[in-house]
Amino acid sequence: MRLATFTDGNGTRIGLVVDDQIIDLKSARPELPTDMIGFLAAGPDALSAARSALGSSSARLELKDVKLEAPVPKPGKFLAIGLNYADHVAESGLAKPSSPLFFNKQTSCVTGPFDPILMPYDSEQVDYEGEMGFVIGKRCRRVSRERAHEVIAGYCVINDVSIRDWQFRASTFTLGKSFDGHGPVGPWIVTADELKDPHKLRIRTWVNGEQRQDSSTDQLIYNCFDQVAALTQAFTLEPGDIVSTGTPAGVGMGFKPPKYLKVGDVVKIELEGVGVIENRVAPEPT
Repeated sequence: MRLATFTDGNGTRIGLVVDDQIIDLKSARPELPTDMIGFLAAGPDALSAARSALGSSSARLELKDVKLEAPVPKPGKFLAIGLNYADHVAESGLAKPSSPLFFNKQTSCVTGPFDPILMPYDSEQVDYEGEMGFVIGKRCRRVSRERAHEVIAGYCVINDVSIRDWQFRASTFTLGKSFDGHGPVGPWIVTADELKDPHKLRIRTWVNGEQRQDSSTDQLIYNCFDQVAALTQAFTLEPGDIVSTGTPAGVGMGFKPPKYLKVGDVVKIELEGVGVIENRVAPEPT
């Protein structure tokens, strides 16, 4: 299934995307929670009830008539990992980490799959990072790598927008990774059962139609299951938590001279089997 959060004249709620339509679960299955975290926390029964709504015809809306939001607009945690593709490690000029290099993106940076990336007043080193993300489906701690697939609800596309000078001026990446509007996520969550192998997906990024990144998730140094195992060794993950899994080579910082984003640029990221997000760079509102 493709689980989405959307807004129209009747408010914000969740639905199932089928082709060019969305099934409004509030209408088709009114007993279900209307927010994504509540829905995921409700477990397998909620997923089964949602799946039974796929045949509904009366609860369908046209995708063009709604606004897709980030699938989890306010996750409890938004985690990411740095230097997780060997080619990106090489272009960065940094050493390959001896263990997963996790950092936080503050959840206030989360924005929708087609919302603008905001160009701040504070830097001109705004960069893109096309990434696969995964969303946690159940509360979990100390999950083995072998069982990690059991706690992942599904997968999405993420642009880990980065302010490079802010990122590297501190010993943690959080400030440079967390500016408002610098966490486009979407366009929906593709449930784990829909993907045969999340570690064999092509991922590509374009800026103004120029392809900048082209790789596969089979090149991850630490794959999704490794990441779940490492994170849950330290702390509990909860339904709706988002983890961004790293970016391949081709980020703006890696070019000579760097190709940082400018107002008006359009960044498109496609993850095979999942979907596309596309965001235009716009000035930060005054």
